[in-house]
Amino acid sequence: MTGSDPQNTAPSYDASLADHGLEPREHKGLTYPLGDHQPESGGHVQLLPGIGWTRLPVPGNLGHINIWLLDDDDPETGGVPGGVAIVDTGLHFPDSVAAWEKLFTEGLNGRTITRVFVTHFHPDHVGMAGWLCERFGVRLWMNRTEWLMARMLTADIRNEPPAEALAQMRESGWDEDRIETFRQRGWGNFAKMVSPLPISHIRLDEGAVISVGGHEWHIITGGGHTPEHACLYDKNRRILIAGDQVLPQITSNVSTMTSEPMADPLGEWLDSIAKFREAIDPRSLVLPAHGLPFTGVRTRLETLAAGHHARLDSLSEALAQRPLRAVDTFELLFARPITNEVYGLATGEAMAHLRHLEVTGRAVRTMTNGAAWFRAA
Repeated sequence: MTGSDPQNTAPSYDASLADHGLEPREHKGLTYPLGDHQPESGGHVQLLPGIGWTRLPVPGNLGHINIWLLDDDDPETGGVPGGVAIVDTGLHFPDSVAAWEKLFTEGLNGRTITRVFVTHFHPDHVGMAGWLCERFGVRLWMNRTEWLMARMLTADIRNEPPAEALAQMRESGWDEDRIETFRQRGWGNFAKMVSPLPISHIRLDEGAVISVGGHEWHIITGGGHTPEHACLYDKNRRILIAGDQVLPQITSNVSTMTSEPMADPLGEWLDSIAKFREAIDPRSLVLPAHGLPFTGVRTRLETLAAGHHARLDSLSEALAQRPLRAVDTFELLFARPITNEVYGLATGEAMAHLRHLEVTGRAVRTMTNGAAWFRAA
């Protein structure tokens, strides 16, 4: 019976958070142990013994990224007395620099930075990594694929986008005016948001166990959002540093990438949801990159999977009525208007859904004048 199955029991918030004296909040099957409490930019909250929390600003709708600070004071495992390891780093721009400087002087009171962990290659996560590693003379810990992606993108700078990239925009259904606007912006904007990366790194492989401050963190990688997004999971304390792999309110962008236009990122994402569902104790506290710490990871993973499957079914039904390009599916897939600021992300996500239908035999593609039209199989 469901009622007797501990795996299906609604998780309660971690008792160690009760000392904060804050009222937990529940919403859509998730519990937020600290309610709506959050640190200011560059501020510091001692979330749990050995785990601190700060935030850095991010332009646009996200507004912030959460940064996790792990006590790293055990010399036998690479730490130093009073040491702190950083997980994720923020965008490389003046507001982030100011927030870090504030944290160093006020929140950390001169404590030593020992190492920098980065969950994946996106600029809001890796952007300040090089700056931090150089400033403190420490190593970068990152999944090899994610590190290589960041290194490649920071080096790929040119005046105009490659013809291949423009062709992919055309294939998704972009009109020539939009393509021309994209072309005029140049190529290599990634590098503008990322400080120069170290030329070496320490790998965060799937299954690795990293000791930080006397606690063992297991590396679990997921695909779809990025190729090998690395999460850190403390099995003993049931704490998941989730990056963008599990977010409490927004759905991580899952897009086909310019470098792999015929991949199936949504298939990888759905496989990762199933993987994390089995690997993570349902009572775990999730520390996401965006939003508030929460419990209810199984509920959230099931909601994410159900949402994608519902969109795939709706898309399949629409393709049975008439052929569609990626840009024709925006109203069907997204619950808000797609502005110029998010047009590229929406295109990538739409193409990922269409590509998954194609890979799973539910849709077929026809090329007409450089555009990909999809119809039901």
